[in-house]
Amino acid sequence: MSEKEKKDIPAEEVHTEPAAEAAEAPQAEETFTVTREQMEKMEQLAQMVAESSDKYLRLAAEYDNYRKRTAKEKESLYGSAKADTVKPFLDVYDNLLRGAAQYAEGDPNRTGLEMICKQFVDVLAKLGVTEIDALGKPFDPALHNAVMHVEDEEIEESTVVEVFQKGFIMGDKVLRFAMVKVAN
Repeated sequence: MSEKEKKDIPAEEVHTEPAAEAAEAPQAEETFTVTREQMEKMEQLAQMVAESSDKYLRLAAEYDNYRKRTAKEKESLYGSAKADTVKPFLDVYDNLLRGAAQYAEGDPNRTGLEMICKQFVDVLAKLGVTEIDALGKPFDPALHNAVMHVEDEEIEESTVVEVFQKGFIMGDKVLRFAMVKVAN
């Protein structure tokens, strides 16, 4: 039927679908009556859900902390093992330097030992090991081991004036302290 035909039909004769009327009319909320016993049971269930949720969140946080702690411990163990492995090689490096110092400048033996020392330092650098720069720097007891003191008016106080043995550091961990002479 067209709109014009609907206007011509009296209101009593117009028949609309009941589903369409139900969809247009706002639905009233259904109300339920519960007994005190049922209400207490629902409150107990809500409390149990809240407790279970709380336990789950705590367990999840505990697991996350455990995972982070074990990852940190694993990394620390790896770093310690690497440091313990590298330390004995530092003595070998010192001996190579002493061996190179026995030859005159320009001697092929000295040149060969110096090349080995450079290669050794490059390998250490790849492992994250760096030399502690000490000469001319202020004395730092966290990095340097003062084995001698010298009185010198020309040099600023607590300045490293000579390095007897090079120190090495890996990350923030000192593998070997630099043995130095310090000006007073």
